[in-house]
Amino acid sequence: MSKDWEADNIFEVLGNAQARQILVLADLKPMSAQELADRCETSLPTIYRRINELVDYDLLRKQPQNKDGTQYQVFKTDLKKVCFEIENGGFVVDVQIRQQMVDQFEDFWQDLQESNKKEER
Repeated sequence: MSKDWEADNIFEVLGNAQARQILVLADLKPMSAQELADRCETSLPTIYRRINELVDYDLLRKQPQNKDGTQYQVFKTDLKKVCFEIENGGFVVDVQIRQQMVDQFEDFWQDLQESNKKEER
């Protein structure tokens, strides 16, 4: 993650209707920037600005593709859930990201190794 999930940042990113539309469309199926621009009825540069912002916050993931020898990228939503709470006079943000199977296995393996170390003590 290259940017912090501060409440103001997340409000700003998700406050944009195009960003929300990109997240919804890319959740249905991975889409190229051109497909997203066509579906959102907006310019490609504007879509790329939104995509880059969503990728910076780990809400959208790039997936390289190869079709007929042509390399391009599609985008898939990684956002699972965002919860905002008011606490101590401010906002608390809980962002949940979908983990890829490889990441889930790695987490499982690390937990298993830590459990074994504790049992050996």
